[in-house]
Amino acid sequence: MGINSTEVAYGFGQLGSAYINTGGDSLIPPVGYGVVCIVPLEDITFATLAAEDSSKYINDVAGAQGLAVGFETTDYGSGGLTLGGTEVFPKGVPIYGRWTEVEVVGSAICYIG
Repeated sequence: MGINSTEVAYGFGQLGSAYINTGGDSLIPPVGYGVVCIVPLEDITFATLAAEDSSKYINDVAGAQGLAVGFETTDYGSGGLTLGGTEVFPKGVPIYGRWTEVEVVGSAICYIG
């Protein structure tokens, strides 16, 4: 049995993209979807980065993969930190995850899936 190509496509941004920049509103994807990749067009920081699951994807609320050492599970690891808002993400380096709201200082392309 093969994999449904439509289901796979949703994880790679084939549902669209958006340009965002400093001073714009937060990008909020369509209901039921998320921002799955962020590509900075210049060095950026995040004003808001809200993850669909803050324990799984990098965000500004909690340390994703941030369980205490020795308490890792089959779904979550240890050692991840919460973004503080000052971390710089360099131009051109894609950031993968699944976010429900994104706001940057700088400019970026966000892919929806």
